[in-house]
Amino acid sequence: MSDKNKKLSRREQRELDRKKRRSDTDQKAKTWTREWIDAIVFALLAAIIIRAFIVGAYRIPTPSMEDTLLTGDFLLVSKLHYGARTPQSLGIPFTGIHFRNMRVPSTRLPGFMDIRRNDIVVFNYPIDEGIPSQKTNYIKRAVGIPGDTLAIRDKVLYVNHEEGETFETFQRLHRIVPAEGLRISQERIRSAGGVIPDQRVFGNNSRDLIIFASDPVLEEILSWSESSHAEMFVIPEDMDHNSRSRFRFAQGLGSGNQDRMPEVVVPFLGQELSLTTDNINLYWDVIDRYEGNRLEVRNQRIFINGRETDTYTVQRDYYFMMGDNRDNSEDSRNWGFVPDDHVVGRAWIIYFSLDGLMPRFGRIFNLIH
Repeated sequence: MSDKNKKLSRREQRELDRKKRRSDTDQKAKTWTREWIDAIVFALLAAIIIRAFIVGAYRIPTPSMEDTLLTGDFLLVSKLHYGARTPQSLGIPFTGIHFRNMRVPSTRLPGFMDIRRNDIVVFNYPIDEGIPSQKTNYIKRAVGIPGDTLAIRDKVLYVNHEEGETFETFQRLHRIVPAEGLRISQERIRSAGGVIPDQRVFGNNSRDLIIFASDPVLEEILSWSESSHAEMFVIPEDMDHNSRSRFRFAQGLGSGNQDRMPEVVVPFLGQELSLTTDNINLYWDVIDRYEGNRLEVRNQRIFINGRETDTYTVQRDYYFMMGDNRDNSEDSRNWGFVPDDHVVGRAWIIYFSLDGLMPRFGRIFNLIH
């Protein structure tokens, strides 16, 4: 081979080497990009599965569960305890975008426990319109499970004819009476953990203070020399809230208010309801809204799907939910029962908490009871 051909071959070899190095660099870049895409896709799929079937994150926006859960608490909610729901509708993950009214067949996967009385439960606000999973999330305590008989007399909840269990974190309205000639500092009450609502709401023009307080907070306030005694603030019987309520269930309770409720049985699968025009509002949402029937009352006669009847067989289990801040909670006393397909999961742990902008470090990683 001539020198010229040898030189040409070396030039070609250098070009081939350069092309190979470029190819190797491109291949490494493609491999790196593919690995990152694969990792991101895997992470997204894992997040979707965890969020849909294992655990969800929620924030407490209102004081309805104080002092058990505080406004600004961030919770992990287990979907494994009661069994996760399979998707009820179609949407775009992580965007909050759902295709309205496009419900898909759904079921609940097996859990390792049923809802127990007094569990703290996250659920979809039942009287919102639309598919359950697209409704607002609420959190309350399940004070009544399917088949329980409930009543409220002078603020005391009765479950199956016995006083319901209470917890020291419950907040209630109390009237604090000062000692003779003394006044109680409102700032001191707030620093102790008491909450002072607008006194005019209760027609209170005296030196007495009406406050929201848990039992430990009340005990501290009553230890002060300027405090004489406290009385539970019970809404007078003649303050008829329910008859003016915008909620059918509350109207169906008849006269009364949140501190008084006649006996009500929490509906359960297979229960045979006897319907009258007097009790139909108690079960209107159960029959019409949650179980998909067309309920009408015409000329004092009840029609379900166009057929006159005075009975109805319940198609699913229901729960009765109440907030631990018993006098500052819109709950089942207003809007009635929660269907089992609206249950999201069991409140499990507080993973972070903020009081305004300040962290509550003492609440981080507290288990929820």
